[in-house]
Amino acid sequence: MSPREDTVLSTMQDVPLLISRILTHGSTVHGTSQVITWTGEGEPHRRSFAEIGARAAQLAHALRDTLGIRGDDRVATLAWNNAEHVEAYFAVPSMGAVLHTLNLRLPPEQLVWIVNHAADRVVIVNGSLLPLLAPLLPRLGTVEHVVVAGPGDRSLLDGAAVRVHEYEELIAGRPTSYDWPELDERAAAAMCYTSGTTGDPKGVVYSHRSVYLHSMQIVMAEAMGLTDRDTSLVVVPQFHVNAWGLPHATFMSGVNMLMPDRFLQPAPLAEMIESVRPTHAAAVPTIWQGLLAELTARPRDISSLNRVIIGGSACPPSLMQAFDKLGAPVCHAWGMTETSPLGTISHAPAHSLGTDEEFGYRVTQGRFPAGVEARLTGPGGERLPWDGESTGELEVRGNWIAGSYYNGPDAPPLRPDDKFSEDGWLKTGDVGTISPDGFLTLTDRAKDVIKSGGEWISSVELENALMSHPVVAEAAVVAVPDDRWGERPLATVVLKEGAAADFASLSAFLEERCGIAKWQLPERWTIIEGVPKTSVGKFDKKVLRKRYADGELDVTRL
Repeated sequence: MSPREDTVLSTMQDVPLLISRILTHGSTVHGTSQVITWTGEGEPHRRSFAEIGARAAQLAHALRDTLGIRGDDRVATLAWNNAEHVEAYFAVPSMGAVLHTLNLRLPPEQLVWIVNHAADRVVIVNGSLLPLLAPLLPRLGTVEHVVVAGPGDRSLLDGAAVRVHEYEELIAGRPTSYDWPELDERAAAAMCYTSGTTGDPKGVVYSHRSVYLHSMQIVMAEAMGLTDRDTSLVVVPQFHVNAWGLPHATFMSGVNMLMPDRFLQPAPLAEMIESVRPTHAAAVPTIWQGLLAELTARPRDISSLNRVIIGGSACPPSLMQAFDKLGAPVCHAWGMTETSPLGTISHAPAHSLGTDEEFGYRVTQGRFPAGVEARLTGPGGERLPWDGESTGELEVRGNWIAGSYYNGPDAPPLRPDDKFSEDGWLKTGDVGTISPDGFLTLTDRAKDVIKSGGEWISSVELENALMSHPVVAEAAVVAVPDDRWGERPLATVVLKEGAAADFASLSAFLEERCGIAKWQLPERWTIIEGVPKTSVGKFDKKVLRKRYADGELDVTRL
């Protein structure tokens, strides 16, 4: 829409917000900052931001001149968190192509569908992941080139109907600078697909503008507050919503990145924290639960950590308290693939510090930043107040919030009614409350809330209470059919190694110690070896519901 004739325009320059500008800034102003990749033996590999910038330029030249990447061609990565993956993060979108990170934990059938749907032309893969990629190649109809980085069995690609390149050989001798094009800031920069828990995965395409603004928010004090004095342990995978925006944000602010590569087990994570001394870390709750068990069994010095960001699913308060005692305070955050992902982050407000209110704020999902607008919608579509009590589905919109899904290279954007409102807000599928001062408390996913006798029971509240019991390692609660009440909660419990507990005592603990109302207490209980997880580490409750329906669980009824 053109401005009215009487509109007064600003005198500001109109410079596009581009990922190439983040790269140039980071590799010059913060050129001595480092990407530190854990190798599992000896000293970690270190590469400065200046070197990353030079190698990103070499990769861009190789993609254009040798592999023929042009315009908005899609370049996929199937890789761990490491320096080469960071180089691709910047090279591909900066040259005008689109980076497509592939979730290496998805089932093979979903990976095939995603690559074909996105029409990826190139896959940059870590050598250790060739056993995953090689069997899929015959079904990847658009892939022409595979670029292999790092050690791995190349013979697995023998006979593949694609051209195979060695990463280091491909970029060697190329110019270390690139004339990055002046792109439209609204152009596609990167894409991620949802995990497809219902139906096919859905593609979310991020623009240069959305990535730039999201990066600015990440480094702000009210978000992660990152500066060049920090080292961030980036455990959250680079294939999971752009590693929560950390690679871009760190180049914007000069933060060193400690990348774990494939060493994501609790023991090596504890070792890298003790030896490299990061000040900041980000991962889903299951990672921190495993690390806590490791630190309990074999104490390590993690005193360098002054901020631990936990998101992806609700953090049990007991886990938060445990890391507080270790001197590594937890900050809760909420987001999703469609929100880039930062939606909220939970810093207790100044007036609560040092009071009994402080922890109550910290266990919420947090406060909305200025770039995210939010509202609650009731079952009939009515708007609900921010009073901390009214419960409804969370809807959001903002500068880095998806307005539609990718529908293939030749199809219009996809806007399903169950995901977007008529006026364009994203329906998150999360149910909760918002306080008058903008703190979000999620009580459940809309699909996971338990509707018992006309009342809602929060599965998350029951899970957090159970996981505060000293013998419980994990707990997931799901709705199961009930003849009288419609639905009732089934509690599936994972006990700590060597521990024992009876269900009656666990039920009494919920009621007497945690204040759970008697009508909300589960009657059905079972012990399981481990809670099934999705590809990004969230509890996969649909698997538990199916196992119950198929009679595979040994259920005790109190």
